[in-house]
Amino acid sequence: MVIKKKKAADAKSAVININETRHVPFAVVEAYKTIRTNLTYLLASSDVKVFGITSPEAGEGKSTTSINMAIAFSQLGDKVLLIDADMRKSSVHKKLKIENNIGLSNVLAGFNKYTEAITHINDTLDVITAGQVPPNPSELLGSARFKELVDTVGKEYSYVIIDTPPVDVVTDALVIAPQTAGLVLVVKDQVTPTDSISRAIDAAKFANINILGAIMNAANPKSGGGYRKYGYRKYGYYRKYGYSKYGYGYGYGYGNKPTLQKPEEKPVEAAQPEQ
Repeated sequence: MVIKKKKAADAKSAVININETRHVPFAVVEAYKTIRTNLTYLLASSDVKVFGITSPEAGEGKSTTSINMAIAFSQLGDKVLLIDADMRKSSVHKKLKIENNIGLSNVLAGFNKYTEAITHINDTLDVITAGQVPPNPSELLGSARFKELVDTVGKEYSYVIIDTPPVDVVTDALVIAPQTAGLVLVVKDQVTPTDSISRAIDAAKFANINILGAIMNAANPKSGGGYRKYGYRKYGYYRKYGYSKYGYGYGYGYGNKPTLQKPEEKPVEAAQPEQ
């Protein structure tokens, strides 16, 4: 599944208009329709029409992809719910320009009912934003309340799409996945390192998580479809996601498997390769 880049607009920046699509490049709109068709077939045999959208790293377009997929499914007349489960670094409410006063974190913490957190976009599309940043996102997503929420909305909506944090950054996506039919992995052409993709797939396999498919965002036919190598890039995602404040995180070294470690006072970054 490929979303091709066209001029300045790509799937990371282009949110399909709720009512019409003339301001979004034709290639982007058609790509989402194709992905929608593929996912419809993949989910046809599943009793659970709930799936998550994630990415190996941050900044690869997963949240915009989640929004556009929710819009694409809702345009078929199906009742769709989009849940922003990226509680550390939420962006769905910003992209849709809606309030985020009551959201998923408020529901999972027991402060509000899920019906109070729903924003009605139109007759077929509802959204639950992330809510306020909690001190324990992973624990909330792994709680009985989250399972109960997914079970409930899964019966009320034709499709439920969950925007999850990047797999290689925090474990939230893997905590969420067992409550879904699987995950869709968003990667960005010439941006996502091959090592990050391999890590994300390995983590999903280790946790026995179903990968429904992958979406290549902003694909450029002239690039040859290659991904950027590991190179000299540093991974300071503890700082970016505010993870140094909350609990434990994953630290990665070149050629090493993920190891659970307690954050230091400063974010942990991968060591530079020898020159």
